[in-house]
Amino acid sequence: MTRVLITGSADGLGQMVARELIDLGHEVTLHARSESRAQDALRGAPGAAGVLVGDLSSIAETTSIAEQANASGRFDVVVHNAAVGYQERRRIETVDGLAHVFATNSLAPYLLTALIDRPDRLIYLSSGMHLGGDPDLTDLQWQRRRWNGSQAYSDSKLHDAILAFAVARLWPHVRSNAVDPGWVATKMGGPGASRDMSRAPETQVWLATADNPGSGEYYYHRKPHRTHPAVSDVRVQDGFLKACAGLTGVSL
Repeated sequence: MTRVLITGSADGLGQMVARELIDLGHEVTLHARSESRAQDALRGAPGAAGVLVGDLSSIAETTSIAEQANASGRFDVVVHNAAVGYQERRRIETVDGLAHVFATNSLAPYLLTALIDRPDRLIYLSSGMHLGGDPDLTDLQWQRRRWNGSQAYSDSKLHDAILAFAVARLWPHVRSNAVDPGWVATKMGGPGASRDMSRAPETQVWLATADNPGSGEYYYHRKPHRTHPAVSDVRVQDGFLKACAGLTGVSL
């Protein structure tokens, strides 16, 4: 039996992955941003071992999530699923003064990766939209650029892939990969999404349970897929890690 933590598992893809892993007999811990959402998570995934609570847009609450995770015991797999979408029409600032999309989608996975006791496998949810991401790290908080919600989301999904590949390089004993689940009709994806919902969780489940998955890959439907060139650029990887360490005071 594998111990798995899945962020953002109160609904959507995170909950779909949780239910499949529970059905396979694994021990799954959920995550939700609030106590009320935690109850939604538990109702939606019967048999879950528990739920961690905290808002990933806050550095302090993300740190608390890591502390809760470590107090529960070491996880074999952590699935960084949680994200906010591309519908934000304006730049929303977090309690830490950061852009909400960046804080939730980019910085939180970095901080959890750095603080949670090192698992055997790390899975980061990216998106096909990462191909349109901007690898320029000089305005991560959208303080100079005119706000564009779709671009901010694309940038954040590029950051997730960059983080997955950086971890694979720096931690050779951890299998770290990024996943494109496809554009599916979740709350985030919207009703116009055209891809097969039933296939959306399959790669995450496979990477969590397969006997010998690789590391440092970007997968779509269990097959390696092309990535933005910046994903494999060591200078970009190191620049992103340095930026995140500067914002959090925590090094990977």
